[in-house]
Amino acid sequence: MKKFLRKTIWISLISFYFFQIEIVRAIVPYYYFPTIKSIQKQSLYIGKNAYQLLYFGQYEDSLNLAKLAVKINAKDENLWMILAEAQIANKKYKNALNSLNKAEKINSNISEIYFAKSNVYLKISQQTKAKIALEKGIKIEPNNHKAIFQLGNILLMEKNYLGAIKLFNKSIKIKPDFWQGINNQGLAYFELNNLNLSIKHFESAIAIEENAEPLLGLASCKNFNDTKLAIQLAKKALAKDPKYVNYDYRKEQLWGEKLQARTEILLQNEQLKEDVIMAKSKISESS
Repeated sequence: MKKFLRKTIWISLISFYFFQIEIVRAIVPYYYFPTIKSIQKQSLYIGKNAYQLLYFGQYEDSLNLAKLAVKINAKDENLWMILAEAQIANKKYKNALNSLNKAEKINSNISEIYFAKSNVYLKISQQTKAKIALEKGIKIEPNNHKAIFQLGNILLMEKNYLGAIKLFNKSIKIKPDFWQGINNQGLAYFELNNLNLSIKHFESAIAIEENAEPLLGLASCKNFNDTKLAIQLAKKALAKDPKYVNYDYRKEQLWGEKLQARTEILLQNEQLKEDVIMAKSKISESS
């Protein structure tokens, strides 16, 4: 009898113990602790969303998402680069440089880091640092025609026209239909008083793409001896892109003082009066 009673109590205790476990499981939630891989995946997903928002012009939202991605995973250089792009879009240039420096510390062999740095330095008017950053990027990616072209543009700003022409020529050898490089050779040759070569390069650029910039550049060149053709070209240029009527805009496109002076003379021609007024009105409407 005692044995039977002892056995009954023991079974009851065991049953009660397991019953209590089930109650505890029902009350205490089950927590999932994510792995490092899943955290990294989540941060990359957020980073991609931030990049997409940049594309759609939602700069502030993009910045907030990019910050979150970096907080989750600060060891991914790509996320720092996305954050830098968002900061550039929001005109937070010092912050962008800081983000690019962090990306460089993680991986110093990515050319895009240096190209992005150069872009920021140009925005804050630090041409020397922009040039150094570009040269570092080009060492990693020597056949990047756009980076070589941008380095040529810095030399154009410095009025080192022969050096700029060499770099533009290098970019064109890599990409023969790169009309921007051909066009900017035309800009440089005009400042060197080589009218024939300036005309040749503007014409070559137009043959690839009939863009407003080489059209107006060629118009200014032709105004020396063929005013009728110059006016036709200028009309076409202003119709394609009215912004080229503006002196400051042309300066942003790296037009030199000599070409600017000749263009101003051309645009004062009475036959272009209506075209100039129309172009200026279109600019004011869009601003």
